[in-house]
Amino acid sequence: MRIAVKANLTREFAASTAHSVIGKLKEYGAEVLIDEATKDEFPEENAGCMLPLEDCVDRCDALIAIGGDGTILHAGKTAARHGKPILGINAGRLAFMAGLERGELDRLKDLLDGNYTLDKRMLLEVLLFDEKGGCLDRIDCMNDVVFTRAVNRNIIDVSVESNGRFVNEYRGDGVIFSTPTGSTAYALAAGGPVINPTIESILLTPICSHSFNRHSIVFRPDERMTVFASKSDETELCLSCDGEPPILIRPGCCTVVQRSRTTAEFIRIKQDNFIEIFNSKMTHP
Repeated sequence: MRIAVKANLTREFAASTAHSVIGKLKEYGAEVLIDEATKDEFPEENAGCMLPLEDCVDRCDALIAIGGDGTILHAGKTAARHGKPILGINAGRLAFMAGLERGELDRLKDLLDGNYTLDKRMLLEVLLFDEKGGCLDRIDCMNDVVFTRAVNRNIIDVSVESNGRFVNEYRGDGVIFSTPTGSTAYALAAGGPVINPTIESILLTPICSHSFNRHSIVFRPDERMTVFASKSDETELCLSCDGEPPILIRPGCCTVVQRSRTTAEFIRIKQDNFIEIFNSKMTHP
């Protein structure tokens, strides 16, 4: 089995965990490919196993990401583009997406022996259209897409439609569209509900709403959500997908949020369920 390893070395325990992971994988008979961005940390490794991350993922059978949720999230989108499964190993704090903790590396033998299941996760597709309906950009999101004001002053009015029907106009700091996976991220901090990742859906959560319409709404996964600034609001909107730098939405443009055709697959070696994981992470952060 050929395993690619991506580690976020800015995390306190990531380097030591990565060395242990690589050692275990080799001990259990795996061929290891390493993201060349971290090659200085592994001078003892054969240069032939050092490749750009995209090449590593393209050639591997599975990707292991070592770090926190941010590392696992971005590596997971890379794995999803290539149709490869990912195993997250926690070297951060909460890491809801992690399948193993750094003290559980002996369980990597189960990976090599095929003793695991695949946890499928839906992604969101974000489409940005210009005034004439031409598509300007397309982005996949694993956690969420956040719509907020482009300048840090004044509240904004954001209008939302579902399948062409008016849903609401939200006055406040913006709105968040989340996958079930992303329901434990920004949406949770904004007062949204926690959704089991196996329940495919699109979650809408207002941010600091200045109206009575401040509750989250859960939509079917096949609904097409359209977002645009209120015509009476001169404040420009911007969007940010999975915490990436914001993209300005010009006046007259609109954005569509819908289920992506890309699906992520997370490797699950342990038998704990989502509620057990959530309770453990929130009780012992």
